[in-house]
Amino acid sequence: MNNQNNSEKKQSQFKEIWKRFRKNPLAMVGLVIIILMFLLAATADFIAPGDPGLGLPGFNLQDWSRARQFPSAEHPFGTDNMGRDVLARIAHGSRYSLAVGFVVIAIGMTSGVALGSVAGFFGGIADNIIMRILDIILAMPTILLAIAIAATLGAGLTNVMIAVGIAVIPSYARIVKAQVLQIKEQEFVEAARSCGASNFRLITRHVLPNCAAPIIVEATMGMASAILSAAGLSFIGVGLQTPIPEWGAMLSDGRLLMLAGYWHLTVFPGVFIALLIFALNMMGDGLRDAFDPRLRGAGMTAKRFKRLQMQRLREESKMSGGAVK
Repeated sequence: MNNQNNSEKKQSQFKEIWKRFRKNPLAMVGLVIIILMFLLAATADFIAPGDPGLGLPGFNLQDWSRARQFPSAEHPFGTDNMGRDVLARIAHGSRYSLAVGFVVIAIGMTSGVALGSVAGFFGGIADNIIMRILDIILAMPTILLAIAIAATLGAGLTNVMIAVGIAVIPSYARIVKAQVLQIKEQEFVEAARSCGASNFRLITRHVLPNCAAPIIVEATMGMASAILSAAGLSFIGVGLQTPIPEWGAMLSDGRLLMLAGYWHLTVFPGVFIALLIFALNMMGDGLRDAFDPRLRGAGMTAKRFKRLQMQRLREESKMSGGAVK
């Protein structure tokens, strides 16, 4: 019976969060863009199938007779300097960008949540050691730390994920520690402790579930930073390299020909990077407002402010017996 009540309570909470989320038009636009990006990644093999005879994937099919063509009906995004279709490379590149985002967040979230929960729950020496190490990491800009790690490990998809993942651990750890410090003093945690619950059970069953909202918001917005950092590493030559169609690497290749007038080699990868970052940030803002309705006024527009002001004036007028024209 208790499990059924808990399940119904969680469903009602989810419905309320979704109701608040869908009222945010920019958040819904971001969600639609992200869904379209996932569809693009899922259908990349249909958009640009490979050549089994040559053993080449769809993003690396070269036709030197059609090199550097501008957008046309046959090639909507044009071709690059090797005759490869830019649309095909962007479609396949979406897989790498999304994969980098998810794996980086998994690395950062898993490590950061574990370290932050230990530091916040136990305090003392454990807190000092963990937070001082994280302070050292935070002392260096994220992109510079990622460059140093990627340069040490070498270029490659796995190394880029590890480099950016390590760089984002402190942000999750600090958020989780702040939440744990507040929640561990709550009455329900004390009640569970008095019933004999172990520290591991207290953390995993009672404390961390109540930290989920800020973690989810940070993960959504952190994914945008992770994708942007990975694109930056590829752009400067320490991330993914040609022929891998990572969007940052495509920008790096296209910039060499931009002054020659081949604008499409940089515009289209740049637009897709900007769209994905915009969508993740807007979705993160929407989730923040949905999880914490008190923050919804932070993005108040002038039109909404004026409407609320007029509503307040009408209410005051009714109380005073006057009228507002």
